[in-house]
Amino acid sequence: MSFIESLTNYQLDALKEVGNIGAGNAATSLSMLLNHKVDMKVPAVRVVDYDEMMDLVGGAETLIASVFLRIEGDAPGNMFFVLKPEEADTFVRQMVGSDTFKISEPPHDEMALSALQEIGNILAGSYLSALSDFIHISLQPSVPVLAIDMAGAILAEGLLEISQVSDYAIIIDTIIDDHDDDNEPVRGHFFLLPDPDSFPKIFNQLGVEDQ
Repeated sequence: MSFIESLTNYQLDALKEVGNIGAGNAATSLSMLLNHKVDMKVPAVRVVDYDEMMDLVGGAETLIASVFLRIEGDAPGNMFFVLKPEEADTFVRQMVGSDTFKISEPPHDEMALSALQEIGNILAGSYLSALSDFIHISLQPSVPVLAIDMAGAILAEGLLEISQVSDYAIIIDTIIDDHDDDNEPVRGHFFLLPDPDSFPKIFNQLGVEDQ
């Protein structure tokens, strides 16, 4: 039995708790940046395969906004923060007050793109810091890279090297709420794709052994 098959609800609940700690730290940073209260929560964490990842974003040919980071340290891997177009539009409008911004209608305003990249940077840094503290493994994010493209093209690049051995990812659902009655909460996904050797390192620290 592989460590993926031996995962228990306890380990996934532990990862969800880590996610909520990271989300709380990110919400504090966002609140200071925007000068108003922002709440974040992680309703679910799960481990999925490549096909399920694609289903979550609506299919390989679906346009998405994605912030990509390389994870460096004791358990290297790749991380994506993914928003569907309507979620990215809502978020940018909340951050920069642009009522006309639409991901699907380039050219895009540079301030809006910077806002998207910064949210990915804040969220990834907060989550990785919480995960690192929890499992006592050093994890640092690289400089974030924003991409707006078809989901298949974006995610395939991050999976290219590791998919030969493992095509699983840890999915961390994220809800961002700025408490404005005119705005719906923004729902995004973190795709955490550890390198093949990193997956068992992370879960062994949570008590899951590769059998």
